[in-house]
Amino acid sequence: MQISGSIHSFPKELKVSIVFFILTLSVGFYGGLSFVNNTTSMSSKGIETHYLGNESDEDAEIMKFKKSKREMLTVVHNHILSLSVIFFLLSILLSTTSLNKKLKYILMVEPFVSLFLTFGGLYLLWNGVIWFKYIVIISGTLMTLSFVISTILILHQLYLKKAQ
Repeated sequence: MQISGSIHSFPKELKVSIVFFILTLSVGFYGGLSFVNNTTSMSSKGIETHYLGNESDEDAEIMKFKKSKREMLTVVHNHILSLSVIFFLLSILLSTTSLNKKLKYILMVEPFVSLFLTFGGLYLLWNGVIWFKYIVIISGTLMTLSFVISTILILHQLYLKKAQ
């Protein structure tokens, strides 16, 4: 099986495989977002509490402690490695679409910038640069939007967009 041309002309079995890859990937990605929501309530205070603890808050319902250096390095390491592979694979798929080159370029590069800022930002937050929690929120949101837009466009290009 030789693959050439655009995603429109891929063999049927490859198209089906891409659809299942994106669906499975999406379950994992959105499951991760659900975990983030559960642990941080998707708020700046929640992010701060999750990584820095809340030992000084006597009214806290659940006591949380500052993450250890080992925990932080594990979170940063695992997420940067795995998400960079995910976004690289999506970039390869995007490169085969007939989308506007500028849009493709943005969707191919932006997640890597956001990935660096999100997880680098969590490490900086953990090291006491508290205001970086806002950068984490912005970059995490942009990374999620990139994922959503990329997966929708790839699926659209696979089946709904006719080859030209």
